[in-house]
Amino acid sequence: MRKFGMSVAALGLAVAGLIAPATAAQASGTGTTANHCNDIWPGRNGKVYAYDSTYCYTYLGSTPGDDLDWNASGGGFENDGDKASSVMNAGYTGGEDKVKFYYLANRGGGYNCLAPNEFFVDNLSRNTFSNGINMNNNIRGHEWVSGCDRWMS
Repeated sequence: MRKFGMSVAALGLAVAGLIAPATAAQASGTGTTANHCNDIWPGRNGKVYAYDSTYCYTYLGSTPGDDLDWNASGGGFENDGDKASSVMNAGYTGGEDKVKFYYLANRGGGYNCLAPNEFFVDNLSRNTFSNGINMNNNIRGHEWVSGCDRWMS
């Protein structure tokens, strides 16, 4: 009986060893929609990206420059205010490498920043602007800055 119990225990550990990598892969986003932001990461190309849905699906636009009014033409985003549900910072590191997103056009209403080492935020509903308003579907402008005191995650 003791050998049978040890065999069952060994089998249990072997099964656990097989299950653990799958669980770790799921936690990292592999095989889920959460991995899509990783899948489309362009590398450091100097641009900020925005997507109309979570996990970096439904591309809205990208730009290497500032766009203080996502609803006006000529700034990289056009008629895109109040649509972003995920964003990406693929900017070059050093200097003005943080993206400061605003609740209102022309730096108004509240802000929150995305650091270059954060890469992306796959679901903006987990973040708020400095004025307490949820960021999901509420970004109306952005600019590249060298410093910030509020960070998205």
